[in-house]
Amino acid sequence: MPRSTTDGGAAGHDPGETGRTRSRRNFAGSRPVMDDVARLAGVSKQTVSRVLNNHPAVRAETREAVLEVMRTLGYRPSRSARSLASGRTRMLGVISFDAARYGPASTLTAINTAAQTAGYLVSSIALDTADRDTVVQAVDRLSAEGADGIIAIAPQRPVATALAQARPDTPLVMLDNGLGDGTPVVSSDFTAGARLATRHLLDLGHPTVWHIAGPTGWTSADRRAASWRETLRDVGAHVHEPLVGDWSADSGYALGRRLAARPDVTAVFVSNDQMALGLLRALHEAGRRVPDDVSVVGYDDIPEAAHLLPPLTTIRTDFPEIGRRALRLLLTQLDDPEDAGEGVEREPVIPVELIVRDSTGAAR
Repeated sequence: MPRSTTDGGAAGHDPGETGRTRSRRNFAGSRPVMDDVARLAGVSKQTVSRVLNNHPAVRAETREAVLEVMRTLGYRPSRSARSLASGRTRMLGVISFDAARYGPASTLTAINTAAQTAGYLVSSIALDTADRDTVVQAVDRLSAEGADGIIAIAPQRPVATALAQARPDTPLVMLDNGLGDGTPVVSSDFTAGARLATRHLLDLGHPTVWHIAGPTGWTSADRRAASWRETLRDVGAHVHEPLVGDWSADSGYALGRRLAARPDVTAVFVSNDQMALGLLRALHEAGRRVPDDVSVVGYDDIPEAAHLLPPLTTIRTDFPEIGRRALRLLLTQLDDPEDAGEGVEREPVIPVELIVRDSTGAAR
């Protein structure tokens, strides 16, 4: 015999059960869809779509009501549903070069983390060469995957040149090198970093500063070398020809052996911490004490820098902020392409910091 209802409750339902609770129970065994959310919230499907995409035209109380229904139903929008609703794939592309190094790897991690927080996936392509065909293929692949926008970690000038020629139709943000056409570009303050390192050594009383530079053609290496040279000339110090490495500890060691054999070398600024690591070993093997005989400053502040013997004085680069800022610029273009340049710094330069540890000391 059917159970009677009270207080307007439907037959067979607990009188204390709300309509939304019954609705969730009714969906047990089937996955709720956007139409279900719209019907239960009493709004249109378009309004649900706008809530999903954080559209500003939705009133706060309406937004909260729709979100409450989503929670009640256990509704989870699929990526394809989001794409249909917004006209986007919610996937971003990243083109990187030499991605195994600390700087590019840290930047890429920050981009991935920030993108995930914003509701995007990231498809990344690591390039081994900087030629035009390779870059064009990377752009074509990301475009074929439907990337809403692309961030290019372009530490070498040829990469930027190739990107300029293969200019994708999607929004683009560059790192280190700009295209010269107003495309947003994020970079670290290479010039200030080299100046800080060189001035630190000069202020300790060293008559001049030698330099182990990164490979020619890398924007970071070229700008650091230029700033080092200019800082020495500003104070009338002798400028020796820089020794050019390839960013590796092996190259720092090989070049360090040459410097260790010169008794007039008392201070060295190295363009990255990995090469500085090789230099420290070469000096140790030659019996040159750091910092008693030779002071050393690196660049980047890799996690191991504080644990070397001696702990390395270096220039700290905020790679996570570089990645976050690049993503912010890209999302600004996606969210409001007409006004993407209004009130937004399109070429931010991220500050650096001198971290003084035990590898530098007063000149004898």
